[in-house]
Amino acid sequence: MSVLVLIIGYIAAYRITNQAPSDQLTLNRQVSKVLETGGCMMCHTPSAHLPFYASWPIADKLISQDVKMGMDAFDMTYLGLCLKNNELRPNEVDIAKLENVAQNATMPPIQYAAVHLGASLVPDEANALLAWTKRNRIVYYTSPLTSKDMMNEPLQPITYVKVDTAKVELGEDLFNDLRLSADSTISCASCHGLKTGGVDNKQYSEGIRGQKGGINAPSVYNAYFNFVQFWDGRALTLAQQAAGPPLNPVEMGCESFAEIIERLEADKEFSSRFKAVYPEGITELTITDAIAEYEKTLITPSRFDAYLRGDSCALTASEIQGYELFKKFDCAICHVGKNIGGQSYEKFSLQGDYYSDRTHRVSDATLNVEDNGRYKQTGLDYDKNRFKVPSLRNVALTYPYMHDGTIQNLSEAVSKMVLYQTVKKIRFSDTDKIVIFLHALTGDSIATKNPAE
Repeated sequence: MSVLVLIIGYIAAYRITNQAPSDQLTLNRQVSKVLETGGCMMCHTPSAHLPFYASWPIADKLISQDVKMGMDAFDMTYLGLCLKNNELRPNEVDIAKLENVAQNATMPPIQYAAVHLGASLVPDEANALLAWTKRNRIVYYTSPLTSKDMMNEPLQPITYVKVDTAKVELGEDLFNDLRLSADSTISCASCHGLKTGGVDNKQYSEGIRGQKGGINAPSVYNAYFNFVQFWDGRALTLAQQAAGPPLNPVEMGCESFAEIIERLEADKEFSSRFKAVYPEGITELTITDAIAEYEKTLITPSRFDAYLRGDSCALTASEIQGYELFKKFDCAICHVGKNIGGQSYEKFSLQGDYYSDRTHRVSDATLNVEDNGRYKQTGLDYDKNRFKVPSLRNVALTYPYMHDGTIQNLSEAVSKMVLYQTVKKIRFSDTDKIVIFLHALTGDSIATKNPAE
């Protein structure tokens, strides 16, 4: 009898906690209810109210581990604010992560659902999440160039932006000007070659006197679309990024912008041209503004953009297969939007231990500092090994890969990302198809071949 009562109680609890959200609720309220019912905020926010048994022996360690894993993979703090405030724009990556959960029923973990009745998603709840993600993606992130069939794709076609052509001309000159370095041997283009995918294809770039940095140089192409600049996000704008290398002792090695300005002003023809565009003259702010304006033109649409705009013949059947696998293996969760990345900080090595498994040589700077990623700027344990997600545009050209530049081959980069960022297993044939798709992201104007492939 007691067993029967227990079963009836279980069924009643399940029915109550798994009721579909009311149709009268707004989408935000529906999603909030689903997340609350499933206990999502318990593991995916830093200050959530934990259950009473969270301090019990054994349970405390398990719950602490769940919270850490949850926060590493998907911090829902900002998402929760968006659900309470209709004026806030949801993050594009949060939309993709929530969509993935709804489509694949990846959360909550089996062990959590076994203990917490009603935590698992039922179809109506999953549909509510998918309706919310679709609406917010289309309202906030879908490009006006996107074809109707592609409007809810996590990747979107890239667009050109308006620029001041006079500033662009000055910026291009400055981008290639050796006088921005202390010994006139290094320019921006030295590490960001426009014929090599916006990088230099070296593990670590070389600065003045042959010094080497401790992190792989990211591409300058499409950098305008990144939400921050540098792997650790220390620059919020292109102009702020442009101000960094000239004063970095390992890179361009200048003591101050004053010495750069002095050299440029000594060039009367250049100084005259500059003042015609910037009446205030040559300053740190005008130099970096001009370089930033030029970098806004470094946008590289590809055949994939044509495909998203509705040209079904722009990609081959193999490339389309590769794109579907790219989404299947969760690549399109973090590599989203116009820039196919660059929209969030993400924890590297969610599964396993990339750093311990690494066999290639890395510099002391990487081992001691650069591996920490965003932590360099914040000092928060939460940010250790958390990096700005790189764009995958032109990725076939931007070898070597990863922040430490230890992987030369794109196939290996794909397989390592699946291994260390997901719980999925990938076959060699699927890796090859994803690589075929990634080659389709090379801009039409810079298409060349990676000799490492």
